[in-house]
Amino acid sequence: MAFGSDRKYMSPAQAEAAQIDVGLRQYMLKVYNLMASGLALTGIIAFLVASTPAATQLLFGTPLKWVVMFAPLAMVFFFSFKIESMKASTAQTTFWVFAALMGASLATVFLVFTGASVARTFFITAAAFGGLSLYGYTTKRDLSAFGTFLVMGLIGLIIAMVVNIFVQSTLMQFVISAAGVLIFAGLTAWDTQKIKEMYLEADHSEVASKKAIMGALTLYLDFINLFTFMLQFLGVRRDE
Repeated sequence: MAFGSDRKYMSPAQAEAAQIDVGLRQYMLKVYNLMASGLALTGIIAFLVASTPAATQLLFGTPLKWVVMFAPLAMVFFFSFKIESMKASTAQTTFWVFAALMGASLATVFLVFTGASVARTFFITAAAFGGLSLYGYTTKRDLSAFGTFLVMGLIGLIIAMVVNIFVQSTLMQFVISAAGVLIFAGLTAWDTQKIKEMYLEADHSEVASKKAIMGALTLYLDFINLFTFMLQFLGVRRDE
């Protein structure tokens, strides 16, 4: 009887594929950990601002409200254009600053909706996001065709939101919210697939870290938008 006859041996190609698979899991785990940490920071800042009258008055009762509203958007554009020239440490710091600013901006959620409905909507969003992201990660289907359609839908959604600022139509707001949920549900799956495909085993650690940070930012934005649109249906307003 030969020793080790039940041992399984892998070919060089199988060994390489297994190594890539391990590296991919570590890379995606870093993406999800960064995203979750960013969401946690956003939630803490939002709650602290909403529960501190002085901070609420300062940020929403003065011209600073415009900074709170538009600074996160400005940082997203800054991130997109500068990520390649940044160091990974700088990119990560920028991500934390962005998450904190988003927290200040989303403090109004706790002022408008009851805490119980915000918590309930968050957990429902988390469950939906998890399922959609898992689908995007595991599916063998190429979602790029859907991605093009979703991006076009997102542009139309933004235009409709701007128009409704002036129109103030309740019906239009309902349609926007419904479309927003569907669009960001689709984007969650598509973006997860894109982030997975961005992984290359040969990437330098600096490049891999920046890819993970950018992936975390992308999924963070998908989650936040999915949450805010779902809140329009599931949230209970304090004045009701």
